[in-house]
Amino acid sequence: MKKRTEATAAPAIRTVAIYARVSTKDRGQDTANQLVPLREFSARHGWTITREYVDHVSAKSGNREQFQQMFADAEAKQFDLLLFWSLDRLSREGVLPTLQYLNRLTAAGVGWRSYTEQYLDSTGMFRDAVISILAVVAKQERLRISERVCAGLERARANGKRLGRIPRKELTAADVALIAALRAEKKSFRVIAEETGFPLAVCFRAFQNPAPNGHVS
Repeated sequence: MKKRTEATAAPAIRTVAIYARVSTKDRGQDTANQLVPLREFSARHGWTITREYVDHVSAKSGNREQFQQMFADAEAKQFDLLLFWSLDRLSREGVLPTLQYLNRLTAAGVGWRSYTEQYLDSTGMFRDAVISILAVVAKQERLRISERVCAGLERARANGKRLGRIPRKELTAADVALIAALRAEKKSFRVIAEETGFPLAVCFRAFQNPAPNGHVS
């Protein structure tokens, strides 16, 4: 039993990076309100803060200077854990892109943790349950998007608009995130293809070689 516990124990956290964000629309808010508690939290755990990343923009897009720098440093193994105030400080792009960001950190060997949402902790006991829940929500979100697209096409046809041959669809960041989430649940690529509706080869390629912008050629 002891060996089993050691084998499944999370890696020791020694270095941590902090990500803080406020939008220009967040009147009266200051990143210090996030940074100070996060610094104190890190100190209590004996973690060394390697860098603090701070953005003053909306989180509705991943095109944020410090956000992108954080990922570059994560993939360069410059810290063990990313600590943020709450998930909406990290991203407000929707469940699918957010899940992709968390998976990207995990793939880089970097843990992640929300200060105000204790269940959002890749090193904690609820990690697998949280990822599974996010994957289910992400799948439903993608289905809703697909339904809206189909409804739009039907309306166009009803209005007499002629629709030509639809070019081969490239995967969006949401699609790539969903494939990664399903793969994290240990599902085979064949099952993933059946659940997403994408060809088997496309699912495999999306998982192995996701483009930085979330598209797969």
